[in-house]
Amino acid sequence: MPIARAWAPGKIAAQIFEALCEEELTQPTFVYDFPTEVSPLSKQKPDDPDTVERFELYAGGFELANAFSELNDPVEQRRRFEDQLKSRAGATRSARDGRGLHPRARVRHAAAGGEGLGIDRLVMLLTGSPSIRDVILFPLMRPK
Repeated sequence: MPIARAWAPGKIAAQIFEALCEEELTQPTFVYDFPTEVSPLSKQKPDDPDTVERFELYAGGFELANAFSELNDPVEQRRRFEDQLKSRAGATRSARDGRGLHPRARVRHAAAGGEGLGIDRLVMLLTGSPSIRDVILFPLMRPK
């Protein structure tokens, strides 16, 4: 597993987790306390700025769901996008194309959060399919 020089400790920890742990999580397991560096849109924990309010649900050796409290501080979001731009390879699409950097692109708003569970991933788990391409709804998308 190659590690880029520009990666922060949280990014390295996340890569190690993905390489060594994800496939071992066969029973339903919640993973939480993600590093801030790999969660640019998540709100930081009040008592730990290196960690965000985020969890993922794993089962069958892969991620089923991702959930987090949304970052609602525009100053902090700008700082994170600028940090990502310093190492463009790890930047999210929003940071790379600058969508999040306009002063009015993000405004302070009430706390929000959400959880995403893909039906395709749930079908993968229920059918024992090793690839999402085996269960994807639109077959024309499979080769890509």
